Amino acid sequence: MASTLLYITAHPHGPTQSYSMAAGKAFIEAYREANPDDEIIHLDLFKEDIPQIDSDVLGAWGKLASGTPFSGLTAVQQAKVSRLNELVDQYVAADKYVFVSPMWNFSFPPVLKAYIDATCVARKTFKYTENGPVGLLTGKKALHIQASGGIYSEGPAAELESGHSYLKKIMMLQGVPSFEGIFVEGMAAMPDQAGAIKEKALARAREAAKRF
Repeated sequence: MASTLLYITAHPHGPTQSYSMAAGKAFIEAYREANPDDEIIHLDLFKEDIPQIDSDVLGAWGKLASGTPFSGLTAVQQAKVSRLNELVDQYVAADKYVFVSPMWNFSFPPVLKAYIDATCVARKTFKYTENGPVGLLTGKKALHIQASGGIYSEGPAAELESGHSYLKKIMMLQGVPSFEGIFVEGMAAMPDQAGAIKEKALARAREAAKRF
């Protein structure tokens, strides 16, 4: 049965300039070859309309919760809420997720946080119970490709890493049972090995794509 994969990139540069995007490109090419019938949807978050949860959105949600019809929202509120609904519905409809991001200040670009906020919607991706939140995306799988100049997936600096680890928590909240990471790291710390580090990461990405 064919699947739908959301390829979610959060980098302003392309694969020729970005290590993470180069690994993402290698992954997608190998995945497409291994799964020719699957649909791949690319969301370039730096080019997409990703509304932040601001006063317009909070105000709109408050009005809707109190019984105000959608037509009672302002035009700005309608546009932002509609877009947020589109994003989460697209997310729920997909079967697989591939996130690609650089490490910025130990985390990822803010546009990815805005997208994650758009997908964390009660009764769509998780639900509240008397025992706490329970994820609803139990049949999905996800992968995160992250690049960083230093080494943060292990060793003494690992406790500073808060991009992949945060995304792991979100996958747990949403009930996604399978979450992997591919780390392209150490290029700045070991510039003489940058080329070899990149090639190893591309190979890992291609191999992961074949079984994803």
